Amino acid sequence: MPTRPEPTLDRIHFDLTTLRLFEATAELGAVTKAAERIFLAPAAASRRIQEFEAQFGIALFDRLPHGMALTDAGRALLAHVRNMIHSVARMQDDATAFRQGSMGVVRVAACTSAVLQFLARDIRRCSELHPGIKIDLLELNSQGVVEAVTREVADVGIYESTLGGTMLPTLPYREDRLVLAVPHAHPLAECESVTLEDILPFDIIGLSEGAAVSLSLGRLAAQANRVLHMRIMVRSFQSMAAMIAESIGIGLMPQQVAVLLAGDNLFRTVPIEGDWATRRFVICHQPRHAMSSSGMALVEALTQSPSAQENS
Repeated sequence: MPTRPEPTLDRIHFDLTTLRLFEATAELGAVTKAAERIFLAPAAASRRIQEFEAQFGIALFDRLPHGMALTDAGRALLAHVRNMIHSVARMQDDATAFRQGSMGVVRVAACTSAVLQFLARDIRRCSELHPGIKIDLLELNSQGVVEAVTREVADVGIYESTLGGTMLPTLPYREDRLVLAVPHAHPLAECESVTLEDILPFDIIGLSEGAAVSLSLGRLAAQANRVLHMRIMVRSFQSMAAMIAESIGIGLMPQQVAVLLAGDNLFRTVPIEGDWATRRFVICHQPRHAMSSSGMALVEALTQSPSAQENS
């Protein structure tokens, strides 16, 4: 049996419609539903998927009795497809911004802590300094922020520094202080302050994988040779606050975030002793040669904001 020739770069051709069809098929599990989403005839959609697979010489979907499921190869290519679709959307946004007389669009990825505490005020100030810059904000955890800038999904990122180093250019941004949030009837509720040793014996409400708070607490517990009792993982400080209010566990959150969420006396906050409770946020960005003038103007405005200088 003759072997199928290896696909080469100059023989791989597809359009944006095919990429959107592939993404929709992966999400919906059926090419007919995907065709309906992007307004294609089912037969034409099925042919596009087959031609897409043929160009790479691999099966991207397993054909099942009641739908289609991504193969391992399909899952790997889906990440690239989504990046390409996002890049096209960025290109369209930039073109629209310039057509309307703006300086351009800057994609900013930021961790939730920074968004809730600092970034809204700083973006307002940046908008006053540079009204022609449009900002597309993507809220992620710290790990997701670095990945987004590394993969060029975002131009600028703001994350918590204990995540570790990166090859990207970085600048200091802001600081915050963690506090312990506890139910009113909790044994630690009446303490004037607590240490790491006080916290570790109790069930903790953690933030989802990649969040700087959870990663840092896990490292500290390991260094102390202690077990971290992460009872439940949630995706936001709002969800953490709701769990704490129902006495499901205790949690760590920035002091300013705790003030915002405690409303109606939902929980109590206790100061935490130790330098580890002070966190530093970092701005990272694409290499200067890859940054637009509007992107660098935004970075400069963020690092020179009065609130940022107070923490330097």
